[in-house]
Amino acid sequence: MVMSAESQSLQGMWNALADIGRDGRTGGYRRDAWSPADLELRAWFEQEADRRGLDRHEDRNGNLWAWWGDPASRPGVVTGSHLDSVRDGGAFDGPLGVASAFAAIDLLRERGCEPARPVGVVCFADEEGARFGVPCVGSRLLTGLLDPRRARGLIDDAGDTLGEVLRRAGRDPYALGRDGETLRRVGVFVELHVEQGRGLAPMDAPIGVASAIWPHGRWRFEFHGRTDHAGTTALNDREDAMLPFAAAVLAAREAAREHGVVATFGKVRVAPGNANAIPGRVTAWLDARGADEAAVRRMVAEVAERHEVTCESWIPLVAFDVALRDRVAWVAGRTVKEIGAAAGASGRKTAKRKMKETGDGKAVNGMSPQSATDPDAVPILPTGAGHDAGILAAAGVPSAMLFVRNPTGVSHSPEEHAEAGDCETGVAVLAAVLEDLCAG
Repeated sequence: MVMSAESQSLQGMWNALADIGRDGRTGGYRRDAWSPADLELRAWFEQEADRRGLDRHEDRNGNLWAWWGDPASRPGVVTGSHLDSVRDGGAFDGPLGVASAFAAIDLLRERGCEPARPVGVVCFADEEGARFGVPCVGSRLLTGLLDPRRARGLIDDAGDTLGEVLRRAGRDPYALGRDGETLRRVGVFVELHVEQGRGLAPMDAPIGVASAIWPHGRWRFEFHGRTDHAGTTALNDREDAMLPFAAAVLAAREAAREHGVVATFGKVRVAPGNANAIPGRVTAWLDARGADEAAVRRMVAEVAERHEVTCESWIPLVAFDVALRDRVAWVAGRTVKEIGAAAGASGRKTAKRKMKETGDGKAVNGMSPQSATDPDAVPILPTGAGHDAGILAAAGVPSAMLFVRNPTGVSHSPEEHAEAGDCETGVAVLAAVLEDLCAG
């Protein structure tokens, strides 16, 4: 199998995306939902759809869709991901899945494939939740898992609500809500994503498939003290809100270790925020995840004792459909073998080629790969990272995930990357999966 079309298609799109929202100081990306960078990315999506003659549609929640075929005639096979990023994030988390979706369509067309079912590409809005604090906003609204009133009232660091931001972007914030018509067009969803851990590299596997997404949540903690002068107030007279916060940080680390889960305070706001003032209030967000839902909740309960805590987001364990998972794993395994055979015959070396700047089979904390029913299938791994595929699966949409190997396992960081050869393999695998699912 000669992979030239997908390579050229993917690299061209990658080059176009490389500088959008990139911070010249850190090398990371800042692509907050509905920011100028995000609006530029959304325009890029529309241009790519138009270039291929796909039918474009933006749903009531800001998710972008591009269709090859008519989804009104029959529910389609959809692929894609998101284009927003965490702050100072990597280039691959999200955009790799969207660019690979377009490249997979290019490859299918080059082969003369005429799918019996419509094929869709989706870009979900605000997957990371970097700006408003709630992840997977677009897919949660689409499926009814997020109340539109709560969504409209979400506030960013500047004090702007999502409703206000949407209105400035020319959208109707009161249109938000479950979109049954759009959902009915999605027969199957397959999301390709860069691996956000280092599970595949030790197995020398370029591609993996997700078995499940760990239960995970975010909790907002409020720590109260009394604002005072940092230089004139005696230590014994201070009520420093940073002290209970610091104790909670250490307690979360220890409790996570004891319960076999992972947890971290990754975001904090200090008021009044003056270097020469004793903090009177600290607001901090705890992210906690684990294979065992009960263990995650026990850990949080221990840390939350004696503190003011609000659960802002919770996703229970999402296990992907076993039959679909194994079917995808088998097709992926067959395609990887074909690519390996072709590469061996031509002497082509793909493992050492890297796509730079322009991790999710996370094998950590006891997570290990499992095998599909067919021994030739690619590895199947659980993940601790949340995804739109998990939201759709929880809402009853048959869904699956493909992972592209991340050699270092670093993610949500400028160091996140995948080899160019593995990205090309991901496109070829995705195209094969789409073709297979469209056949039946």
